[in-house]
Amino acid sequence: MKRILSLILVLAMVFSLAACSGGTAMTMGTGGTAGTYYGYGGILGTQIKNAAGITVNVVSTDGSKANILGIDAGNYQLATVQSDVMAYAWAGSRSFETEGKLDSFRVIGGLYAEAVQLVTMDPAIKSVADLKGKKVSIGASGSGVYFNAIDVLAAAGLSEADIVPQYQSFGDSADALKDGKIDAAFIVAGAPTPAIQELCTTSDAYLVPIDGDVAATLMQSSPYYTTYKIPAGTYEGQDAEVTTVTVKATLIVSASASEEDVYKLTAAIFDNIDAITAAHAKGAELSIDNAISGMTAPFHKGAAKYFAEKGATVAIE
Repeated sequence: MKRILSLILVLAMVFSLAACSGGTAMTMGTGGTAGTYYGYGGILGTQIKNAAGITVNVVSTDGSKANILGIDAGNYQLATVQSDVMAYAWAGSRSFETEGKLDSFRVIGGLYAEAVQLVTMDPAIKSVADLKGKKVSIGASGSGVYFNAIDVLAAAGLSEADIVPQYQSFGDSADALKDGKIDAAFIVAGAPTPAIQELCTTSDAYLVPIDGDVAATLMQSSPYYTTYKIPAGTYEGQDAEVTTVTVKATLIVSASASEEDVYKLTAAIFDNIDAITAAHAKGAELSIDNAISGMTAPFHKGAAKYFAEKGATVAIE
């Protein structure tokens, strides 16, 4: 009987403390533990806890699509995703054709650029158009990289049939380039990207620009792309900046999250850019303009309220 009474008292204390603490808790889906999503998500989670009092449990996942499905299932309340994959989910297209349109999430804001990097060691390849007839790695079939590559090729007047496509991961693409098995590869990730760094350090690899009419055509047909300049010196031997296009690592939230909580966590991020940058280099890309541009899904009302206070209007639903 004494043990039972002790257990009851302990449980009562636990529930009492939980009630007193009262703060919101959210689970954030990110990506693999070795990737930027997971590490950066941890930094954001800490900042949100410190500045907004919202506890964020950061978990490793299979990335953008898994995160969106996780929010839809109620397993996650926050997630980092690629802006293009988010657009597919909202429209029920491409990688979400089977699931159909999902509207259980809303946007908080864009975080940083995930550059579409076209890398080669072939001096004859100076533009996207030069890929015609070449062996090109375009990512796993149906992946985000795959659709990015198809989009860029289309903007240059090419199709998958105009190249000899190879469906490889970043690491496999780098190895195949070094071994002369392919002529070029599309790699979509924040720059600098380790696979490309290694290539440029150990070989004569270089980035091919995705700019001019190709970029303009691409952005007209797919507004989730934006232009981006990879600074000179990002990779060994890169003496000048290289213009390309990007999608964005984007923070999304469950549509059912309260306006007050989302307002507070949005402020916790964008009012503390210096602190986030001190903890992670990608924080330097945070800004109001970057947060709101290129988004093709509606913002959460809490985030919209914050941006409105900063003089920026965003679409809500």
